[in-house]
Parts: sequence; structure tokens; C-alpha cells
Amino acid sequence: MRTLSALFLCITIIFSASEATKGQTIELLAGNTLNGAVNGTLLGGATMALNNSSDFAPLRVGVGLGTLYGVGVGAYDIASSGGQQLIVQGLFNDGNNTSIIVLLDTFYGAAAGAVVTTSVMLVANEPLVEGLQYGAGIGAWVGFGVGLIDAFALSKRVTPTSTAKKSSVPNADGLVGIQFNNKTSLGLVSPAITTTYQTTDSGLSRKFNPSVNFVNLKVNF
Repeated sequence: MRTLSALFLCITIIFSASEATKGQTIELLAGNTLNGAVNGTLLGGATMALNNSSDFAPLRVGVGLGTLYGVGVGAYDIASSGGQQLIVQGLFNDGNNTSIIVLLDTFYGAAAGAVVTTSVMLVANEPLVEGLQYGAGIGAWVGFGVGLIDAFALSKRVTPTSTAKKSSVPNADGLVGIQFNNKTSLGLVSPAITTTYQTTDSGLSRKFNPSVNFVNLKVNF
């Protein structure tokens, strides 16, 4: 019921928004939905690892629940920012939406859990695969919990002004970002909105289509 309410809120805000903010509103919703689906996939895989099972039911449920979670977070971001560009400053990362903070913390938790348990297995002279399996699974869930607290309780939300946008040097969007220098950055896997202009009998119309950019290269001059 809450998810349906969040989806209704998103649709209402999108249709009531001006042309200037409609694209950013759709991008917030698409980005959070994609991040939520990826997060759900990670937690579904972590559940399979902890249960030591090859049943893909947790993965299926994880994708579904993660997508609904992403829609809900998208509604939250749209409502809190008024459909404007949003920067969420978490403990470890900054992002253009709330769900990316949770997703990255989940990644970090899984990686940290795998490293710690692998180290323990090396000291105890036990099989490394088992340590990686359970360590990554536990770490992913712990990271997800920390990410929720980080994103919704500890993070700072900033809506940049036009002056701030001009003075800052933005990096390329993506789930994984690589900064080469002050002018060049690379982003991998980023949700985006494609704008298509069409000529009709009544004039020129504009259509927004959600898409995913796998590689983003940004060079600032």
C-alpha cells in the first residue's frame, strides 16, 4: 500500500511539474528504481550464500522488492527536492539520489565481510571459498543496514543553486566513478533520460525515455 502511494505521488509530481524540472524528476525516479533493483539482487544473492542454496527464489524476490523499494525512495527524493537536482552527502560517498548511498554501502559491506572472513580462514587454515561465501553474505546485509541509517538519518541533502553548479566541477555519473584529474572523469552504469523531439500537426513535442548509459566520459575545459 505504501509503495502504491509512493508511485501515485511520483506520477502526480511528474505531471504537475514544469518542463524544466520534469526531466530531472523522471531521472530521480529512474535512478532510484535501477539502484533499488541492483540492491535487491545483491541482497538476494547474499541470502542464497547464507543459506548455502542454489534455489533462485531469494534472487527473484530480491529483484522485485528492490524495484518497489527504489520506486518508494524515488518518491521520497522527488518530494524532498521538489523535483530539482539533488546531492546526498553520506558518510562515505556523495550521490545524486538516496538509493545510491545505500547501494554503495551494501557493496562496501560485502567487500569488507569477504576480506575479514578470508583473513580469518587463512589464519585458521580453513577453505577460503566458504569464508568468501558467508563473509560476503553477512557483510552485504550489514552494509545494507548501515546504508539505510547513513542515507536516511545521517546524510545531508543539498539542492544545488545555479551558482553552485557553475562553480563546481561535476564528475561523470555512474554507480562506479573514476576521477583521473580535475578535468576528466569516467562513470560506469548510470541511469539517464533521453529527450526525443517530434514534429506533429500541432507543433513540436518533446518525449522523455528512460535509458541506461554503461560508460560516461566527462571532460571539463
